[in-house]
Amino acid sequence: MELKDIQTLMDQFEDSNVRELKIDDGEFHLYLSKNKKNNAVSVNTETPSPDTEVTPAKKVNEKQTPSSENTSAVKAPIVGVVYLQAKPDQPPFIKVGEHINTGDTVCVIEAMKMMTEVKSKISGTVTAINVENEDLVEVDQPLISVKED
Repeated sequence: MELKDIQTLMDQFEDSNVRELKIDDGEFHLYLSKNKKNNAVSVNTETPSPDTEVTPAKKVNEKQTPSSENTSAVKAPIVGVVYLQAKPDQPPFIKVGEHINTGDTVCVIEAMKMMTEVKSKISGTVTAINVENEDLVEVDQPLISVKED
């Protein structure tokens, strides 16, 4: 497979709803994944520019440091893919600077085709959203930072 064909395939993969793609053809092996947490380790060396996949992960790490001692985090209760909005064409559940109350839905996590609403256990102002839409999250990973009232 030529570099031009691989780039075309990567562009089509990025625009699709497919989360992972694996091609094994004799000596040629290609693995593409939209699960950003795993991309830094799993991107095959045959892909032309893995930096485009690593950049979002760096942004996430920068946002995870709370700025004041009165800040708490809403953490992921399960492993799965996080969605910051109910549907692609709808507004996000929360935005930085908004006030949330205990029990407000802040995001949804999909695990094994099951959707789980993540509700805030604290009230306050959202200071940071530590994940991006469709990121793969782990248990107890901070999803949002909230300055408590």
